[in-house]
Amino acid sequence: MRLLIVGTLKGQLTTATKIAMDNGASVTHAEGNEQAMAVLRGGKGADLLLVDVGLDIRDLVMRLEVEHIHVPIVACGISNDARAAVAAIRAGAKEYIPLPPDPELIAAVLAAVANDSRDLVYRDEAMGKVIKLAQQIAGSDASVMITGESGTGKEVLARYVHSRSGRAKRPFISINCAAIPEHLLESELFGHEKGAFTGAIARRIGKFEEATGGTLLLDEISEMDVRLQSKLLRAIQERVIDRVGGTRPVPVDIRIIATSNRNLADAVRSGTFREDLLFRLNVVNLKIPPLRDRPADILELAQHFAKKYAEANGVPPRPLSAEARRVLTTNRWPGNVRELENTIHRSVLMAQGDEIGAEAIVSPDGDRLDLAKTAPAVAHATLAAEQVTRALVGRTVADVERDLILETLKHCLGNRTHAANILGISIRTLRNKLNEYADGGVPIPPAGSGTADYQRLATAG
Repeated sequence: MRLLIVGTLKGQLTTATKIAMDNGASVTHAEGNEQAMAVLRGGKGADLLLVDVGLDIRDLVMRLEVEHIHVPIVACGISNDARAAVAAIRAGAKEYIPLPPDPELIAAVLAAVANDSRDLVYRDEAMGKVIKLAQQIAGSDASVMITGESGTGKEVLARYVHSRSGRAKRPFISINCAAIPEHLLESELFGHEKGAFTGAIARRIGKFEEATGGTLLLDEISEMDVRLQSKLLRAIQERVIDRVGGTRPVPVDIRIIATSNRNLADAVRSGTFREDLLFRLNVVNLKIPPLRDRPADILELAQHFAKKYAEANGVPPRPLSAEARRVLTTNRWPGNVRELENTIHRSVLMAQGDEIGAEAIVSPDGDRLDLAKTAPAVAHATLAAEQVTRALVGRTVADVERDLILETLKHCLGNRTHAANILGISIRTLRNKLNEYADGGVPIPPAGSGTADYQRLATAG
């Protein structure tokens, strides 16, 4: 966590600085907007700007946008003037903190920005195997490829590997290759010199230099343009980069972790991803299973999120009811952990009573989760199947078998041969069963008369 304090309120922000450092954050100070931009361009970077409300926050926001620097701003001031707070928010600040700061409030803001809630929570053996491999290779400098569907927790695992490496006290820098336009991604990665292109008003350090000594996460690397992949390959092989518009190479010391939700072997075959780059990145592959393939993690994560969002929303923690647990464990979770987290957040807000019941496990539009993603006909069929299943409870196997044989025979219009084929039994076994039922007084569909009709229906179907 890197905190940049901007303004002349360093005396008032002593408490904030101390709390930030106690929480493991590194703190840098800048007197004003120009110096803050110089710090950000220079490679130190920041995860959060704490800015004096007396400064021109809108000007700072515009400077950041022009130079494509993405970092949240929290305004602060010694006045409790509501208008100052509103003006700061309208200018682009994410939050406003009155000074002197409340220690708990500062700690909460830092935790939210650092996203300390990205805990590595698991119980399923399938995920355990992945974590064990991650632990084995974390201490090396080998490049790592983390694959898995969207929402499975690839960035969480990347941070875990970094935290257990020899680079843990150095920066962890993440860049989403899919979120940045192709013509800007090269500058984001390698930086640029002043005047390298329109809008390059000053030298800027890229993510490679910013991550020196630490770890660089290339998120969704499969979306990177092939032409830029060649430059990335050189940077990884030679540990040097060229800033856009630069005249000399710059050495870097980083570990690369990349993620992808696509099959990169298929991308290589289609020509959209370089095979040699894949070999360089895929020294170790950590493949995260989808949530549906790690069922023991569903309830473990659900309980974790229920506690987390109860605390965040100031409501008492409540356990999941038995029916709610059933709904959660039977859902397919196409959005994986991300979808589960959002669902539990909603359930915490909507639950009534002492437990989180199944009625609170809903989709974003308020429908029951177990029915929300199915078409009406499918939902009806699901309910009908459940009713049939419930109707079997309390009956003997012999009774159920008899009804199955007779209903199949009716479906075949009395044709014994076709009924036996559908049931998977011999014609002799079927006849013995029918004789047994007839001796017990059960009406049996007549044989033979339906053969032609059945054959006609079967052909038509």
